[in-house]
Amino acid sequence: MSLLEKTPGLLEALRGEMTPKFLATRSPEGAPNVVPCVSLMPTEDQSDVLFFGNFLLRKSIKNLESDPRVGILVITTELDGWVLKGEFLEFQSTGPYYDRQMNSNLLRYNAYTGIRNAGLIRITSVESKFSISRLQVALEYARAKMSANRAANGDSGGVQIPLPVRKEFARMIAVKVLAWIDDDEKPIVVPALSLQPAGEKSMVAWLGDNDLPAPPAGSQVATNILTFEAISYQAKGRWSSTGKVGVIEVEEVYAGGPPYPGGKVA
Repeated sequence: MSLLEKTPGLLEALRGEMTPKFLATRSPEGAPNVVPCVSLMPTEDQSDVLFFGNFLLRKSIKNLESDPRVGILVITTELDGWVLKGEFLEFQSTGPYYDRQMNSNLLRYNAYTGIRNAGLIRITSVESKFSISRLQVALEYARAKMSANRAANGDSGGVQIPLPVRKEFARMIAVKVLAWIDDDEKPIVVPALSLQPAGEKSMVAWLGDNDLPAPPAGSQVATNILTFEAISYQAKGRWSSTGKVGVIEVEEVYAGGPPYPGGKVA
């Protein structure tokens, strides 16, 4: 039995065309990058291999060309999820995986373009399985908000986060994630649903109530938000933590979707 098959619920979640999925990669300099990659699907005919469409993934593709190590987060609408690690294998510009991506509901009617190719990733480990209750989301968001009010009063050397980005990250109902490079030098991405702005130059998250890894203090981190309206932004910066609270001093902000996917906005 394959790794994916023996993990209850994971294959079903991966088969969902609209199940939120995130792909974390690392740059040649070792910096994390994380983006939504909803097109990730199981190949079905290859053990523990997923495929995805090369669509709006400019920075991720560049990273994969220099370093095959990846982290993946899968989280359902019921807030059940899995933290995975894997290895990028190759791109295919023809064949059944390319055709399945082009004919998927996600891409068939998009107003921009099709995919350039289909990428294949072999899953090497299932790091964690988690379930988050709605009550837990509300409590952790409230705790992070109290911490954000305190953190906003401190000095920050980060960049000013554009107001539209702050408004999106301030939502409680959205999928937010946090990625970094872990001790084995591989990208890892975990849910950070409580993540929200702390003033104009930083963000804060309450991570203490999940049995999931957290970035070490001083780590470079990347965050991403995906809303139900398919709005996405990525913010990068430096992580500091005190107890159960982590603060990100934001250094860069990127748009995640059209009209300028991957474009730097701060």
